[in-house]
Amino acid sequence: MTQRSINLQIIITTFLLAFVLFIFQYSNIDIKVQEHFYNFSTSEWIWSRNEPISKLLLYTGLKKILIIFALTVLFMLILFWKKKFVQKYKTGMIIIVLSSIIVPSTVITLKNETNIPCPKNIEHFNGKYPDIKVFDSYPNDFVQKRKIRCWPAGHASAGFALMSLFFFFKKRKNQIIALLFALSIGWIMGSYKMIIGDHFLSHTIITMFISWLEILIIAKFFDTFHKDHKLS
Repeated sequence: MTQRSINLQIIITTFLLAFVLFIFQYSNIDIKVQEHFYNFSTSEWIWSRNEPISKLLLYTGLKKILIIFALTVLFMLILFWKKKFVQKYKTGMIIIVLSSIIVPSTVITLKNETNIPCPKNIEHFNGKYPDIKVFDSYPNDFVQKRKIRCWPAGHASAGFALMSLFFFFKKRKNQIIALLFALSIGWIMGSYKMIIGDHFLSHTIITMFISWLEILIIAKFFDTFHKDHKLS
């Protein structure tokens, strides 16, 4: 992807991020979608968070696999820096490692500061919190004992960080396949958290756009650095 293409993608992604924030702030789409995952007659989510197989495959296990993948790329960069393969793909590998660190860290930081409830927490789904969106304030009479951490989607951010694979491959076809693969992983992780009541649809969409925007910025930095210092 050229510098011009990256700049255009940054502008488009920023616009889409702002647009999605606006749409979900002033609509009830999240509630309407989430109602499909909740049984009001039993007051339970359609999938239990304690179901061991899905928890292993879609939460703890998948998270560990992504961590191992990022560490493997990092160790290859460190141990085999002078090898021909690493020299050829080193920029893409660095983008993958940085994205695996920066994307989840950014989302976790936002989660710690935004104080937005999960679906399972709000009154509409038999929780104790009002339906507060990212630009809302809590009612004056609402007593909050502790800060809540549900916006945006932290678990899915690790999957969406894989969109950095786009910059690893050289051929356009492989780049598209890598991007679609990463989006699939991110949405599998995000959908799992939705059906157990941990996240709204908007949480995952916002995380997707934040992830891609940060990956683009990282790629832009390295493209500029490459041209200025002729690293490869």
